[in-house]
Amino acid sequence: MSDSDDGHTGVPLVEGLSNGEYPEPQASAKRKREDDSKPESKRAAKRKKTKKKPKDVDDDALDSELGINHAIGHMDSRLLADHIAQRSKRFQPEMSLVEAEDMHIPERAITDTTSWVKPRSTENLAGFMEKFAGSRRNKKGQKLLHAPEEKGSPHTLIVASAGLRAADLTRALSKFSTKHSAVAKLFAKHIKLKEAVETVTKTRMGIGVGTPQRLIDLLDDGALSTTHLERIVIDTSHIDQKKRGILDMKESQLPLVKLLSREGLKERYVLGEGRIELLFF
Repeated sequence: MSDSDDGHTGVPLVEGLSNGEYPEPQASAKRKREDDSKPESKRAAKRKKTKKKPKDVDDDALDSELGINHAIGHMDSRLLADHIAQRSKRFQPEMSLVEAEDMHIPERAITDTTSWVKPRSTENLAGFMEKFAGSRRNKKGQKLLHAPEEKGSPHTLIVASAGLRAADLTRALSKFSTKHSAVAKLFAKHIKLKEAVETVTKTRMGIGVGTPQRLIDLLDDGALSTTHLERIVIDTSHIDQKKRGILDMKESQLPLVKLLSREGLKERYVLGEGRIELLFF
């Protein structure tokens, strides 16, 4: 994100002296050229790198104390779709139009949650889920704490930016965990993929919580099934100490979009029966 430097060479401010001598301007220009050739200090480079921010980031919306980007809660489906597309273009500027179309998340896939007025903090996630996900489960005569019979086939996936955040969200949703329906943490740094695969295939879960790449790996392996999946909840409002959310970091945004635009998921965003809805918390 660092700005590129313009190479300014020294230019004499005086055209010349009447006697044809150019003592000071030449020396000054030489010193200027030498200064410009010096490598930029790490501190200066860091200042430039941190100074440049995405155009759609408003510092006033970033609450460091609560760890929340309040702007997300005010974005309707269209604005969220545009927001994601802008990030994809920013992190992959060389992306072709065809690739951009393949990765595009349509606004009709995104549920409008702007009616939620409480802070999108960890302790409010369960209430958010009950408001926007509970009604659909109730229509089926089930609740969020009811898991499909098939193991490794949750009705809800929650996507977090990092393993520690996934652990926090798992604990926040403990009210939906029962003996027959786990809220499963699908990522931890100390758990290798092989171990995670074994755990998922043996677990009957209603809700699975993980990072984008780990969810992709589990889906690719076949351990995690989307047969009964009804929704994907993205933990978007949360920001870390550097005021970055899941959409603000290349290492999390790109695999997230890859996950959401995955074949077998994207086709189900517009269906009636078997539809998968996207919720941005």
